[in-house]
Amino acid sequence: MNINPMAIMALQQKFNTFKQEHPRVLPFFHAIKDSSMELGTIIDMKVTTPDGVEKQCNIKITQNDIDTFQAIMNINNGQ
Repeated sequence: MNINPMAIMALQQKFNTFKQEHPRVLPFFHAIKDSSMELGTIIDMKVTTPDGVEKQCNIKITQNDIDTFQAIMNINNGQ
């Protein structure tokens, strides 16, 4: 598998922009990573479009979800 360094740099720039535009997202994930990410926890997601249409779903956390979340958080922390 070839990894394009330019694509990684572009992704990092987009992620930095996302963090600037949505400053509460990462602190939220940091707040839940140790206390709320356990088997059986339910994450409820809701999206509301500008015209008021709502879509909602939820997931029950599995061990794979926990492992994936921890890996993503470790990437963000540079570990």
